[in-house]
Amino acid sequence: MKRSSPPLASSAPSPTLQRDWAVLLAFLLFTLGLGYGLYLLWHNAPSLALRTPANPAQPLLRGRLEAADGTPLALSTPEETRLYPLGPSASQLIGFGERGSGKGLAGLEFDLEPLLAQGQSLRLTLDPQVQAIAERALWKGLQAAQADWGAAVVMESQTGRLLAVANGPAFDPSAPRRDLQQDLSWRNHAFAYALEPGSTIKPLTAAVLLEEGQARLDTKVYAPMSRRVAGWTIRDIVKHPETLTLSEVLKYSSNVGITTLAERLPRATLYRFFEKMHFMDKTLLPPLSQQPHVGVQVATPRVRPLPRWGPAEYANATFGQGFLITPLHLAVAYNILAGDGLYRQPVLFEGQTGQSAPVFRPQVARDIRWALQEGLAENAKLPGYNLAGKTGTAQVVVDGRYSHSVYAALFAGFIPAQVPRATVVVVLFHPKGPRIHGSQVAAPIYREIAAQLLAFWGVPPQLDSEASKGKLVNR
Repeated sequence: MKRSSPPLASSAPSPTLQRDWAVLLAFLLFTLGLGYGLYLLWHNAPSLALRTPANPAQPLLRGRLEAADGTPLALSTPEETRLYPLGPSASQLIGFGERGSGKGLAGLEFDLEPLLAQGQSLRLTLDPQVQAIAERALWKGLQAAQADWGAAVVMESQTGRLLAVANGPAFDPSAPRRDLQQDLSWRNHAFAYALEPGSTIKPLTAAVLLEEGQARLDTKVYAPMSRRVAGWTIRDIVKHPETLTLSEVLKYSSNVGITTLAERLPRATLYRFFEKMHFMDKTLLPPLSQQPHVGVQVATPRVRPLPRWGPAEYANATFGQGFLITPLHLAVAYNILAGDGLYRQPVLFEGQTGQSAPVFRPQVARDIRWALQEGLAENAKLPGYNLAGKTGTAQVVVDGRYSHSVYAALFAGFIPAQVPRATVVVVLFHPKGPRIHGSQVAAPIYREIAAQLLAFWGVPPQLDSEASKGKLVNR
C-alpha cells in the first residue's frame, strides 16, 4: 500500500501571533500619544511645571517669659492663645496683650514687643518663691491699710538682681478686663509711679554727711520741734529731746535735725550724690538691645535742677520732699548702703551684667546700717534677727498742693542688717483710717517679708548673749 505524505505546513499567520502584535502596536501608539501630549503641555504651559508641594510654614510662636528657675510666666500655644501660668503672680510686671493678636499692651509684653514678636524668649531674675513671699505680705498689708495700691521690691544686695517685683491689688491678666483708666490693679507701680520718698531719704543724707567728713553718728545738733527756713516752717512729728545725735536724728526721724546738719554741706554736694545714686536716671535698667533700642520702661524721676535749689528746696530735699522717684530708684539707692557703698545697677534679665561704681566708703555704709538697726521701728522688728531700715510718710500733692489726707507710707531696709542678702522697699499709696504712717502700715509688711525670707533661706534665730538666758535678739 502506498503511504500518503504528511501535510505541508500552512504559510498563513497564526491567530495567537496576530493578537500579540496588535496589543504591542496599540501600546506603542498609546505611549507615543501620551508622550506627545505631555510635550505639548510642557511646551505650551511652562508655568505649570511640576513641583514638589511644600509643607505650609508653621506660625511663629510669641516668645516666652520665664522666671530664673525656668518657671513659665507667659507663653503662647499654637492656637495663638497667650497663657500666664502663675495667674496674678508678677502679672503687673509681665503685663498683657491683645486678646487676638497677642501684641503687647502693658508691662514687659509691651516693652519687649520687638523681641517677643520675633519668637525670642527671655528669662527673668525673678525667684518665684521670693515673688510669692513679697506678694502675700503686700496684699495682706494693703488690705489691712485700705490703701489704693502698693508695691514691694526685693533686690539681691550683692548682685543687683531683682528677686521680686510685687504690686497690689492682685491682677489676673486672663480675666475679663475692666476700665483701665479706673482700675489701676494692672499697673506696675514699682516701676511706673514716681512719688516723694519722704523720710527714707534721711539715712542717705546722713551718709553724705559722713562721707564728706561733716558729721559722725555721735555729732550733736540742737533740734527743737520746729524751725523756720526761708519763710517756711519745718516741723517734727515724733516727740524727742531738743538735742540729738545724728543717730538719734534718724531714730526720731527729725526733719529739724537733718536739715540743720545738712547746712554744713554745699547744696551742690548733695545734688552730686543724688546723681551718683541715680535719682535722675530715666533708664535705670540696662537695655536688652541697642539696635533697635529695647528696654524696660521706668517712670522718669523729677528732681529740680541745682540752680532751682533755694534754701527751702534744699532743706526739703534732705528729708525726701520736693522730688519724685520710683520705688525701684529707692531700692537701688538703699542697695548702695547694703553693698558697703557700691552702686550696683539693677538687673531684671538673666545673662545681663549691670554697671557698678563706688558712692560711699564701706565704713560709711556700715555705720548707717548700724544706726538704722539701733533705731529700727518697733513694727519692723523680728525677734531673733538683726534687721535695719527706715520708715517714711510723704504727703501727696493733690491739685498743686500738699494734701492733708492723702499720704504715701514707705519702708526701706535690709535683710539681715550686718551682711545684707536682700534690700527691700515697700510702698503703700493712700492708706486710710487712723493708721497711715510708714511705721504703722509699711513696716509690718517689711517684717513679714523678712520673716518669710529668713525661713526660706534656713537662717535660724539668734539668742541675745547679753540678755537673760534663752531670750531672742529683738532688733
